[in-house]
Amino acid sequence: MKTTRRDFIKISGTMLGTAATMGVAFDWATGSVTHEAFPISTHTTRTPTYCEVCFWKCAGWVTKNDQGDIWKIEGHEADPHCNGRLCPRGTGGVGMYYDNDRLKHPMIRVEEGGKQVFKKASWDEAFEVIAGKMKAIAQEYGPECVALFTHGSGGKFLGHMLKAYGSPHITAPSFAQCRGPREVAFYATYGEGVLSPERTDIRDTRCLVLIGSHLGENMHNGQVQEMSQAIDKGAAIITVDPRFSTAASKSKYWLPIKPATDLALLLAWMNVLINEGWYDKAYVEKHTYGFEQLKSHVQSYTPEWAYGMTTIEPKIIRDTAKEMANASPAVIIHPGRHVTWYGDDTQRLRAVAILNALLGSWGRRGGFYNPERISIPDFPHPPYPTPKRSYLDALEGKYSLATEVISNGICEVTTPAPGRDCNIKGWIVNGTNLIHTLPDQKATLEAIDALEILVVIDTMPMEITGYADVILPECTYLERYDAIRNSPHREPVISLRMPAVAPKYDSKPGWWIAKQLGVVLGLEKYFAFRDIEEVLDWQLQQVGSSLEEMKKIGVKKFKREYNDLYLAEEQEFEFNTNTGKIELYSTEMARAGFDPLPRYTEHEQPPAGYYRLNYGRSPVHTFSRTANNENLVDVVPENDLWVNPKVAKQWGLENGQYVWLKNQDNITTDFPIKVRITERIRWDSVYMVHGFGHAAKKLSRAFGKGASDTQMISHVKTDPVMGGTGMRSNFVTFLQEEPSREEVTS
Repeated sequence: MKTTRRDFIKISGTMLGTAATMGVAFDWATGSVTHEAFPISTHTTRTPTYCEVCFWKCAGWVTKNDQGDIWKIEGHEADPHCNGRLCPRGTGGVGMYYDNDRLKHPMIRVEEGGKQVFKKASWDEAFEVIAGKMKAIAQEYGPECVALFTHGSGGKFLGHMLKAYGSPHITAPSFAQCRGPREVAFYATYGEGVLSPERTDIRDTRCLVLIGSHLGENMHNGQVQEMSQAIDKGAAIITVDPRFSTAASKSKYWLPIKPATDLALLLAWMNVLINEGWYDKAYVEKHTYGFEQLKSHVQSYTPEWAYGMTTIEPKIIRDTAKEMANASPAVIIHPGRHVTWYGDDTQRLRAVAILNALLGSWGRRGGFYNPERISIPDFPHPPYPTPKRSYLDALEGKYSLATEVISNGICEVTTPAPGRDCNIKGWIVNGTNLIHTLPDQKATLEAIDALEILVVIDTMPMEITGYADVILPECTYLERYDAIRNSPHREPVISLRMPAVAPKYDSKPGWWIAKQLGVVLGLEKYFAFRDIEEVLDWQLQQVGSSLEEMKKIGVKKFKREYNDLYLAEEQEFEFNTNTGKIELYSTEMARAGFDPLPRYTEHEQPPAGYYRLNYGRSPVHTFSRTANNENLVDVVPENDLWVNPKVAKQWGLENGQYVWLKNQDNITTDFPIKVRITERIRWDSVYMVHGFGHAAKKLSRAFGKGASDTQMISHVKTDPVMGGTGMRSNFVTFLQEEPSREEVTS
């Protein structure tokens, strides 16, 4: 293994501090956590919060016993994200607080006796090291050469600090690795994005089409509840997936599509809707631009042609198109969440957006509603300095339609290359384990090795912490205030998170870390507040509430400013596009040099003896973030590998057998994975849940459990429109005996 300037350091037990001794048990019948060290009391207090276990951020209540210890977390009945009901992750979130593997104090990388180790440090020492490096980078290269990777609420204050420092490079991996193509595609079509939570009116839909969207497994709480309501009212579900998912089991139609051919099916549906006259003619005539170009474009994409691509029979394609048309406009072709698949993902999501337009669902009941949120002003601060350059300058015009900073783009310009006048020199990584988050781990590690400083702010000793120069322990969401949750919904709604308990150990909240580091950097004027309570109270006063009120009620709803949840039938509406219409033919895409109408191209198929690697989510876990949570590990301790019986027979595999995986680039998983033989997966694919196979030994419950799909994703197909990382063009085969270390690391 190549030695680098920044070796991976295993965080030792002494570095982590003394383990908590209190035993924890979880009762799934009541959603409560019980502790062996104290009895549960009926005398309780509760404080408001919103969940940080996933991006849905359901509002809830944290209940404590009369000793002041956290007893349980439950949903807030007034919150439209959850309607008073939390998913397993949310109720199990208390496990984050009690996890005895947590990071407990700041640590700094030092060299002792020729070996790199972590040394326990004070917060002042850690800030001096970080600020010293950041000042040096700003002086020599410019402040733009520091970037922030963040996932979660704490990133808001760190982002404020970085903008005050002078850098615009704040990136959430969720854009390029998850939702970016759909946002860019819908902006190119409607002039608006899908947003988060998605603006889908599932509760009133009559037909819901899921294309690789695993509702019920990805556990998007509000959508799962609304899908259940829609099914109870007789809605038809159409699931397109090479795997018989939980959603497929609730569907009227399951279309086990050949992987990588989804765009062919979408184009064939357009062909049928237009040629049969099943589209919403009045809506299309009134609100869209480019229908005649689209009609001509899809003529060759017949159901018979699509059958040869997708293996879906022409009759099924026509029947499902008719099902959608019968439900129109109360129909949703769901745009999905994790949509970075094959490199042409913006074009595939353009097809999804166009189909919804043909069916008249945008702005209609049972389709896509118009969300609203209130405007919460920032706490007063001076103007940010104007950055002198952007990472896009180094990418020479690539990804011109990206609407956010692209994580893999930051990674790319961090790695030195000939002719590049500036590279990113410092990373601050908050709440995202980039080793498991970014595909192509080799590229990530090469970028990390080129850094002058890597700061990791996290609650847990994830793999990324082993490469840090400075580690800062963030307290969990149960121990801190954060920014007001102000997400778009059918009516404006805000939610407060406040600390239920004091931070354990020497961990600190993100707002405090940002403020203290900002002060050491000389940015005091941007942090002219005593603490976050002052900030929150000032902001809440501006919208007619107060911190005192929100501490009592947790969630506050506001009336919509206008009665425009849906488009009125007679309403003239100007869309935020170049033509003022829904652009079936995208002038923005054409102007940028891309196909203005989605065009099908074939993708490579697995070589002999290999199978396409498909991956997904578990309703119990959130990516790799919860794999060490004691409450959730008890339910799902590891992932397994779905293998079709035909394939298992060819290889002589048995149910429950452990195998290692090897991909097309001869990379082998560190750990084995258990085989699950099932008819619920096509013969040309295998399937596993993302987020397992941790190599960080101090994750005592997660280490070595299952296999890492990220490790197998070395072939990335980058979307030329917005830089998304297509990750489903990787193929794996089975090793039934443990490979040598040389094989694993080759």
